Order: sequence, then C-alpha cells, then structure tokens
Amino acid sequence: MSDESDNASCLDSGDSASSDDSVPIHRRKDDATGDSAGQDGDAGPDEGGGQDDAAVTDEGGGGFFNRPVRTYVIRAGRMTESERRNYEELHQVWCIPFEHRTLNFAEIFGNTNPVTIEVGFGMGQATAQIAAEHPDMNYLGIEVHVPGVGRLLGEIKKRQLKNLFIIEHDALEILEAMIPDGSIEAFHIFFPDPWPKKKHHKRRLMQRPRTELLASKLIAGGYLYFVTDWEEYAQSALAELEATEGLSNKYADFAPHQDWRPRTKFEQKGLDADREIRELFFVKDEA
Repeated sequence: MSDESDNASCLDSGDSASSDDSVPIHRRKDDATGDSAGQDGDAGPDEGGGQDDAAVTDEGGGGFFNRPVRTYVIRAGRMTESERRNYEELHQVWCIPFEHRTLNFAEIFGNTNPVTIEVGFGMGQATAQIAAEHPDMNYLGIEVHVPGVGRLLGEIKKRQLKNLFIIEHDALEILEAMIPDGSIEAFHIFFPDPWPKKKHHKRRLMQRPRTELLASKLIAGGYLYFVTDWEEYAQSALAELEATEGLSNKYADFAPHQDWRPRTKFEQKGLDADREIRELFFVKDEA
C-alpha cells in the first residue's frame, strides 16, 4: 500500500506520538495493490524506510532529534474518493481515539467475547473477512495508513460488522497505554516490514523486548500468529520468539498455513514470484 499525503493531518498518526522512551512498531503491504502500507508492513528489499538513521536515535540515545526508533514510515500517496468519504463519515463511529487509559472491551463491544488484535492491517481485506467469518470473536485493528483505515471502515459498513474496531496510532504505544495485561486472545501480524538492511533491523517488530510486550498482553493459551515472505526475517523472528519468556512454539519449527487465514493479493504476488511464505504460531504458556 502507499501512504497518503493526508497522513500528515490524520488523528493520532505515528509521528504525533510523544517523544518518550517507548519504542514504536508496525507496517505492512497493501492487500489490494502490494504497495507499502502505514504500519510494520513489507517495504521490499530495497526500501527499508523513509528516513536516514543518522536523523533518528535509538533508545532515546541523544542524537539529532532524540526520539524513539519507529518500525513504520508514513509515505505520501493517493487516497481514493471512497476511502476519503469513509474516513470522514465513519471515523467517529468505528475508530477508538488513542488515550492514556485502559480499554474496557466489554463496554466497547457490548459483550465479553475474546479479543484479537491485528497489528498493521494494511488495507484490511483479510481483517474484514476474518471478522465476518467469526462473529463470536472481537477484533481490534491497529493501523496508521489513512487510506487503509478508510478502506476498512467501508468494509465494516458494507458487511455490517459489529465485532471490529480500529485504533489509528502507533501499536506499541497502544499496547503500553491502553491494553491490559493478560487480556488478549491473539495477535495477528501478517507481512510486517522486514526492514532488510542490517542498519534497519532495530526497527523490526518481531524482536525482544517488543515480543515480550506482546506476550504480556496475551491470556494463558492465547497465541501470536506471524506471517512473512522474507526468509531472513522469518528465521530471526523464530529465534526471537523462541527466546521470549512465556511463549512456546505450537509446531516444531515453522507453522503450516492456517486454513482460516485468507490469502491476499499481495501474498499471491509473493507466491507468483517464488517467495516462500513462512508462518509462526506461538502460544502463551499456562500460568
């Protein structure tokens, strides 16, 4: 997916986050077009980010801007008229504003069904389909890519979904400020940005302590489901998840494709280009 020029004015966009010591996260590819998305999405082997690392410091380390390393980049692009209309008309209905307060999922969804969070849903094609096919589950999508938010808002309206809400903000800050520990049934992280250049590896989502934060939010028996078409990132993520306390691999190595996860157009492009899809499925240990 491509990011839009309107991103500069979007509510709670990643670049509007406070400059504390938190380390932000996410991005992925456009389900529909395969262009770069807003959160931790696949940027391709030659992109690796929209800013030079010299201008960004890691762990608040005293460089030019002394701000946390982000794992997404908001790029300029186009927003269709329907995406813009959906965003303007539906944002207040289905988007939860970022705040420093703990969410009450029973109040938000009107029930106590299990909650799944998708980090970086891109254009939301798979997100909407999964939510529609599992009405007894609740879903919270996190994305900073404004056209993707607009597209998914349109899908929520069209499908009349009652079990899917969106937060348009940095995922790590959401997890730290709004999500109670031990409250999430699952995390879906499909095709995050692999940040292939070695100097950008610090931006990757699937590494400690970020995986430890994800694990702390899962209920006992909950799961983290990660998918990528970037071989080296898959191997790195496997090692990081295996080293994350409280998580256990459901399979001996990589997981098989889960039949309930829809294949997107972006994923099909990877398959057509002979890129192998790697999947990881880790479960939170029982207390």
